[in-house]
Amino acid sequence: MFNDIIKELGYKALDSRFKRISDRISHDVRKLYKELDIDIEPHWYLIFMLLEKKEEVSISYIAEYLGYTHPSAVIIVKKMSQKGYLNAIQDDSDKRKQIISLSDKAKEAMPKFKLLWESCENAILNLINEDLSILKYLDNIDSELQQTSFHNRFKQEYLKLSKP
Repeated sequence: MFNDIIKELGYKALDSRFKRISDRISHDVRKLYKELDIDIEPHWYLIFMLLEKKEEVSISYIAEYLGYTHPSAVIIVKKMSQKGYLNAIQDDSDKRKQIISLSDKAKEAMPKFKLLWESCENAILNLINEDLSILKYLDNIDSELQQTSFHNRFKQEYLKLSKP
């Protein structure tokens, strides 16, 4: 057995630990989708839910609302559209904008998707023993990073340590 360097490093490898956990969950969700012959990606969930709630939005709105970069939102929307889950029409008032909505295919599949997502949510709750305190910590991290970026925090610490 090998030593888990990420675990040993503790908070020093926090980003790697989050990434590893996220990758494991995404991999397993993708695996179940494939077993069930469901042709979607795990990270599409948020866009499906947003569009079910808002019905029609721009790609810029998706990016801002979900905290994605605009290019990331464009790529995801393009992939979802290619699979037939989204409709994209040009905005009448601004021809550069596309208005995105769920396709009939997506609307028909939503009950099946919601069952999957509820199962996933239950598995996550089970995984964390229904202790939602982790969300408070994540909220605090999010809030702190919105006030001062990690780039600025990192740079400040580097400058302090690198002074002779």
